Amino acid sequence: MQRSSTRDLVVGCFVLAGLLALGYLSVRVGGVSSGQLQGLTLYAHFDDIGGLTPRAKVTISGVKVGQIRAISLDEEYRAKVEFEIRSDLELTTDSTASILTSGVLGDQYMALQLGAEEDFLVQGETITFTESALGLERLIGKLIHNTDIGGD
Repeated sequence: MQRSSTRDLVVGCFVLAGLLALGYLSVRVGGVSSGQLQGLTLYAHFDDIGGLTPRAKVTISGVKVGQIRAISLDEEYRAKVEFEIRSDLELTTDSTASILTSGVLGDQYMALQLGAEEDFLVQGETITFTESALGLERLIGKLIHNTDIGGD
């Protein structure tokens, strides 16, 4: 009887460790944050956001510095993107926000390029210089017909 209960305890610990590891991986891969970022919230307006989604990464020079919080329409029916970056970063007022794609058919994310101004954006301000997403169908249309699909 002693031998069976020891084996059951070892198997139970192994199963518990496996479940904890699975839970940890699910949270990490799923992108669920603990709310610890609490950085600088900014906005950007785009004509076309392509497949950009909430929780997509925000990068500077390829390094993740934040994430997309929400996407909505503004009064002019343009996409309004709310994003948050680390509070220790300072973006100049002439910084640029672009929507890029990871690889050929990968996820879309927002990349920030710093400007040269001396003034910095503060909580709740809007980046005025933006570059919309380049849709695959628009790119193919340019290559095949030497025209722009979408009427930009």
